[in-house]
Amino acid sequence: MITINGTPIPTPSEYLVGIYDISHAERNARGNMIIERINTKRKLELMWRHLGKHELQQLLELVSATTFMVTYHDPQTGTVRSGRFYCGDRTVGALDYRNGQVRWKDIKFNLIEC
Repeated sequence: MITINGTPIPTPSEYLVGIYDISHAERNARGNMIIERINTKRKLELMWRHLGKHELQQLLELVSATTFMVTYHDPQTGTVRSGRFYCGDRTVGALDYRNGQVRWKDIKFNLIEC
């Protein structure tokens, strides 16, 4: 469903696509709003309920670079798109501790288009 630098990542449990307009807006002397749309960007909100140790490590390594290429499904165009993204803050919860290993849950982060 999603690739980062050409590497497929596990299908997320939740996949939300935010579509954000970057605009410059001001009012003229008559009080009318003048809006200049500069660009439209995407933010992918991703969450996994459970991931294995190796899947989690690989995923976190893929998003550790400053920027990277992401290929994803876009709901507005109905196509697969690619763009340069960066990763926001990452959170990972511990489910439990079994046989000397932590099992991870609720892995969340956003990928924001540059």
